[in-house]
Amino acid sequence: MTLILDQEPSLLTFPMVLTSLGPPEPHRMAQQDTWTKKDLTGIEELSRSEIELLFRQADQFLPALAPGKGLDLMKGRTVVNLFLEPSTRTRTAFEISAKKLGAEVVSINTTASSLVKGETLRDTAENIRAMGVDAIVMRHSSAGSARYLGSVLDISVVNAGDGAHEHPTQALLDAFTLRQRFGKVEGLKVTILGDILFSRVARSNILCLSKLGAQVTLAGPATLVPAALKEAFPQVRIVHDLKEALKDCDAVMLLRIQHERQTTTHFPSLGEYTSQFGLNAERAAWLKPEAIVMHPGPINRGVEVESEVADGPRSVILEQVRNGVAVRMAVLHLCTGAISR
Repeated sequence: MTLILDQEPSLLTFPMVLTSLGPPEPHRMAQQDTWTKKDLTGIEELSRSEIELLFRQADQFLPALAPGKGLDLMKGRTVVNLFLEPSTRTRTAFEISAKKLGAEVVSINTTASSLVKGETLRDTAENIRAMGVDAIVMRHSSAGSARYLGSVLDISVVNAGDGAHEHPTQALLDAFTLRQRFGKVEGLKVTILGDILFSRVARSNILCLSKLGAQVTLAGPATLVPAALKEAFPQVRIVHDLKEALKDCDAVMLLRIQHERQTTTHFPSLGEYTSQFGLNAERAAWLKPEAIVMHPGPINRGVEVESEVADGPRSVILEQVRNGVAVRMAVLHLCTGAISR
C-alpha cells in the first residue's frame, strides 16, 4: 500500500509538563520542560531540546523497571499495539512500558486485523479510535504510514517502524544508552556497521545522533553503504574498510542484513559478508579500550557478530533492551499527556 501524505500531522499544543518521580537533576543550560506533540512518528520532526526532554523523563522512569514496580500515570487509559509486521522486542517493550505506567494494553497482529479482509488502514484505525482508546502504537510496511494516521486521528500515534523509513524509539533508546554510558552524546564518534541502505534503524540513528552532536560513520560493503547516502546525509563519513571504521570510534552499532527489504542480492553470500565485515574478537581488538558494541536486535550470531563479542564485556545490547522500556514509557506518557481532554 502506498500512502500519499497531503498534510502534516496535527499537533495539539496543550503543554505536557515533565513528570518528576524525584528531585530534578541540575542543568547548566536552559532546557525545554514542556512537551507539545501528541505523536511520535519520526526523529526528523524532533528538536534536540525535545529529545533531551524525553531523556530526562526516561531517567525518572528507570526505578520503575525493577520487578514488582510500576506507576499509575496512565491508569484508566488504553494503548493498542497495531503490529502489521513481525516483532518481538519492540512489541513486548511497548506492552511492558504501557503496563508499567498503569495503562491497559491490547495487541493486534496482521492475522487478527481486518486489513486482511480488505479494510483500509484508516478505517481500521478509526474503528479502534471509536472504541475509546488513547494511543495506537503501529508497525507497518509502508513508509509514512504512522505520520498519515497521526494526521487523521485525534489520539496519539507512535511509530514502531514504518517500512525502511524510520524507527524512532530504537534510535532514542540507542542514544539514551550512549548518554548513560559516556555521560553525553555530543562529540562521540559512532560507527554504524552493516546494512545501512535498507535500515530504518540506521536512518533514525543518523538523524538522532547528528541532532545530539555525535560524529557518525557509516561502514559496510559499497552495495549496502553507497556513496549516494552522502547526498542524503552530508554530515556522515562513509568508510568501506572495517579497520578504519573501528579504530577511533567510541561505539560501533551493528545492523543485521535486511533480507526482507532487499529485492536483489547485494553481496555474494552471508559467508562473504561475514568474512569482510563480521565483528569477531580479533577485529573487536581494533576498537579503543573503552569502546562499546551495540545492536538493535535481532542478532544474527555468526554473521554480523560472533557470540564472544555479543556476550562480551564491551556489549551493551541488554542495556539497550532495558533502556528501551524507560524510553518508551517516556514517549507514551508525554504524547498521551499532550492531548487536552
